[in-house]
Amino acid sequence: MKPEQSQGLTLRPEQTNNATPFPEFLQTFKSNLHNVFHNREDFDKLSINRGLPPYVLRDIMASSPLSTFIQPEQGGRGGQISEGIALIEAASYESLALALVFGINWALFIQPVTKYGQEAAREAVLKDFVQHKKMGGLMITEPDYGSDALHMQSSWRGEGDFCHLQGTKHWAGLTGWADYWLLTARQITEKKGLARDIDFFICDANAPGQQVVVEEKFNNLGLYMIPYGRNRINVTIPKTHRLIPHSTGIKMMLDLLHRSRMQFPAMAMGFLTRILDEATNHSRERLVGGKALYNYDQVQARLAQIQSAFTICSAMCVNTSEHASIDRDLATHGLEANSIKTCVTDLMQDAAQSLLQLVGAAGYRLDHFAGRAIVDSRPFQIFEGSNDILYVQIAEALLKQMKIAKEKNLFRYLNGFDLTHRASGLIKELIEFDLEASLPQRKMTELGKIVSRIVSMDLVLRLGEKGFDKEMINGSLVNLQQEIAGLLTVCAFNNCSALIDPDSEHPSWQKFCC
Repeated sequence: MKPEQSQGLTLRPEQTNNATPFPEFLQTFKSNLHNVFHNREDFDKLSINRGLPPYVLRDIMASSPLSTFIQPEQGGRGGQISEGIALIEAASYESLALALVFGINWALFIQPVTKYGQEAAREAVLKDFVQHKKMGGLMITEPDYGSDALHMQSSWRGEGDFCHLQGTKHWAGLTGWADYWLLTARQITEKKGLARDIDFFICDANAPGQQVVVEEKFNNLGLYMIPYGRNRINVTIPKTHRLIPHSTGIKMMLDLLHRSRMQFPAMAMGFLTRILDEATNHSRERLVGGKALYNYDQVQARLAQIQSAFTICSAMCVNTSEHASIDRDLATHGLEANSIKTCVTDLMQDAAQSLLQLVGAAGYRLDHFAGRAIVDSRPFQIFEGSNDILYVQIAEALLKQMKIAKEKNLFRYLNGFDLTHRASGLIKELIEFDLEASLPQRKMTELGKIVSRIVSMDLVLRLGEKGFDKEMINGSLVNLQQEIAGLLTVCAFNNCSALIDPDSEHPSWQKFCC
């Protein structure tokens, strides 16, 4: 069998031993990563260069980690959600960028192809992933329609047994790297123009007539391992490679994105564990004023917040493993998915900021884990839905549900709501008030953030019921209560400030000096 090529990288086709128990398989994968990042390479130095040396990717993919996400019918290990989370957690402990590579492949390609792909295309493509170490990604975002995906201008029209797609996409992770792409477009006709619905197509970037042209590579601020850029789409794809929605393409996209957002904790889990380990070890070893940092109260506060983030993320991972399998339709689960994505990505950035503060000047280097953690975790608050937008969507969903229930009191509603009924009692005195039916957008953003923390608190309580460490549960609940109390104070404050006459000359302070 000839070796396969991927972005100039020669990857040997190797069969996956699916009989290997997952714990053993996972341990082999962890050992593989440790060897690559700590023995063969100095990852702190490696991470400041863009991309990966060919042998590094080859060694990472040697055990066929993506087989974890694929069903046995296509030669995979089974596609169990809990196993997928554990694999990505292991990757994110060593490299958040590598975890994102796996997350893109899993949530944004393999899962939708498994669920919605036509049989012939699904079987061939996913077997290619297992046998030849192929990779896939998703292209939705367009230069003029970032968060406004429903108005994308990429179009397709039928041409016999094929579909012709045209458009421009950017900021797709694995640009110029992925072998397969899920391309999104709207059907166009001469009479009606662009249709409202959205369709998905499997594009084999190595097949004739399906090459995606990379017009520009971006110098992304972080996540150096992953290539991003602007892509020109002018491809002809067989109709057999179009995904078939169960109802509409928009609902299929929501199902895909909500499942992906619920799987964000998989990428956060190892990252937060690493930050907790790094922060704890540094604060024990670093002496200031004759005693270890660990013994200072403010340092303890930061360490407790990082540990709280670890606990919350653990609760989210359990929830995702139980409720995000592909046999469930998550199109209507926006409040839950958005709450998880926004909260855990805020926790990632906050934890990274705390680590950098603890490490001090040494961490303000691109080749130091603390400095990289800042820039690598920041885009998680932006891609797959900017957190500001998702917070508004959370608030809108809540207010809509309260209106249907004819309930204005926040506590009474949350006390009977499945995602918050455990937590509501702990903060009753904070949320015992009526909500206005109409709120300014800035207040909607604040309300969405509050709700996301209450949902997270509920997940932590549920994790505690399962027997998770009681002290860590209690510590996490205290930190969440404090954050919710602070957010409610901000939300209650009447701030209507706005930009003042931006076209006038800026006044100078120098005129007012004595």
